[in-house]
Amino acid sequence: MDLDSVYTELIMEHNKNSRNKRELDEPDISEHGHNPSCGDDITLELKIEGEIIEDAAFNGSGCAISQASTSIMIDLIKGKKISEAFDLVDTFIAMIKKEIDDQQELRKLKEAMALKNISNMPARVKCAVLSWHTLKEALKKN
Repeated sequence: MDLDSVYTELIMEHNKNSRNKRELDEPDISEHGHNPSCGDDITLELKIEGEIIEDAAFNGSGCAISQASTSIMIDLIKGKKISEAFDLVDTFIAMIKKEIDDQQELRKLKEAMALKNISNMPARVKCAVLSWHTLKEALKKN
């Protein structure tokens, strides 16, 4: 299976069946993210225990790429230290900006690596990075 097929399948699965699209009971942090150029709109909620992201969820609307990217990101950050989440955000954004292509470095992104080719679609980049920027802003509040 080629990367384009994996990408398409992953986007569709996370967009249609996101177990992360829900509300948290009493989140510790809630951060709104909006992309005015296309209308993607999310609210990211986090439960933090000490330095660990215990749980995360989102609500909102947008294109399949923004919704799937958010869901994939949440799967990746749950159970991680806040410092690890910041590192994942920086790595993901650098991947999309084509600043990193070292496969070893990108492996820590797991499923999010499938979004690498978004960098070849400039109109979709903001869709893919919206949740990652929103996460970074949310974590700065902790």
